[in-house]
Amino acid sequence: MKTLTTKFFVPLVLIVGMFILGCSAKVVDAGDEWPQFRGVNGQGHAGTTDLPVEFSETKNVTWKTEIGGKGWSSPVITGDEIWLTTASTTDVSEEEKKKRLEKNTGSQPLDVAGELVMRAVCVQRSSGKILHDVLLLKKAEPQPIHLLNSYASPTPIIEDGKLYCHFGDYGTCCLDTQTAQVIWTNQDLHLNHENGPGSTPVLYKDNLIFHCDGSDVQFIVALDKKTGRVAWKTDRTGEMNPNPQLKKAYGTPLVVKEGGRDLLLSPASDWLYCYDPGTGKELWKLKYGVLGFSIVPRPVAGDGMVYMCTTYMKSQLLAIRIDGKGETKEPHIAWRFTKQVSNKPSPLLIGDELYMMHDRGILTCVDAKSGEPIWTERVGGNHSSSPLYADGKIYFSSHEGDVVIIKPGRTFKLLAKNKLDGQLMASPAAVDNALFFRTDKALYRIENKK
Repeated sequence: MKTLTTKFFVPLVLIVGMFILGCSAKVVDAGDEWPQFRGVNGQGHAGTTDLPVEFSETKNVTWKTEIGGKGWSSPVITGDEIWLTTASTTDVSEEEKKKRLEKNTGSQPLDVAGELVMRAVCVQRSSGKILHDVLLLKKAEPQPIHLLNSYASPTPIIEDGKLYCHFGDYGTCCLDTQTAQVIWTNQDLHLNHENGPGSTPVLYKDNLIFHCDGSDVQFIVALDKKTGRVAWKTDRTGEMNPNPQLKKAYGTPLVVKEGGRDLLLSPASDWLYCYDPGTGKELWKLKYGVLGFSIVPRPVAGDGMVYMCTTYMKSQLLAIRIDGKGETKEPHIAWRFTKQVSNKPSPLLIGDELYMMHDRGILTCVDAKSGEPIWTERVGGNHSSSPLYADGKIYFSSHEGDVVIIKPGRTFKLLAKNKLDGQLMASPAAVDNALFFRTDKALYRIENKK
């Protein structure tokens, strides 16, 4: 069966600036758009104001809409539409589970599913009404998945009436948001995730770019966003640990502008790679100097620096200088921070302060220039969601449904701790004076009631 199809396409308006972060640039306001994972510039900043400090199931909730299936992908928003992906599965026998688990090389707590069905759901932003529920892809025997993961964890991207949805090994597709029709699908790129899909794509001009770092193969690839065909594909070149479990990664790339040139920064196992986003040519790579694998957090960037977490096995926060300044003109690690560094939540850069939430609820603020710790506080809970900075406040969400809100600064200041029903695994969005949280059960619109 042919897996790459093109039905039709409408000429797209290029909105390149939406997805490119200049290393020396100020944060771009999100306005009424939240087009990708972590907002307009992929850094977790929103430009909206008048957001609530206190909310609950009965306070400041404009609407709550149940979402079928299971998915940790974040909502993306344009106009009056909110899109998110979800997945549903059927059960399998214990005998089949045992058989399928033999293909994995590790010992993580895994689940095995029968048929996998992947969908895109559109919720009306103003009312919470479900406008579309679209079948995207199916897979008869999906790989086992980590008990903390979902089959719909990568966040989609919305641009100019098109929704780009990625499901790792199971395929990638483009949906026309006006007609709710699938334009193209690509199910030709395969890898062994071991723990399920996690890497979110990024758009750059005419290309949709994503990581394919499995225990078996490791590469980065760009699909032509009009057709779904491979535009370029580049293998990882850095030497890695021979253990297959230590070769996999779940990172999300970031495009920055430095020295008048666009750079594609791509965190993979043991190495940070830099590519030309137009061609996929490797420009440089930098070894972490420590074991780094199963990379999850998305990097942040500013003032010629990139900040990333090496994730598992004693995660370190690395500050990498890429602007040719410092001791050497080559990209190099300016400093490391080694205490209570995040495994899954992405860091957050605000001015000269870096904030990071450890998976077990320990929040740290670090000086972004020197790497010196400013403060550390235990706020509790278990965390996978990346933080949101909006309206002068930072929002942190936990598996237990708690939302901790602090005021950024060199002194820790807790503003509130709120509670929603269900798990908060997806990262939140904020537009038009409202917060949007996705739990394992529902999507919420939360705002100050007039």
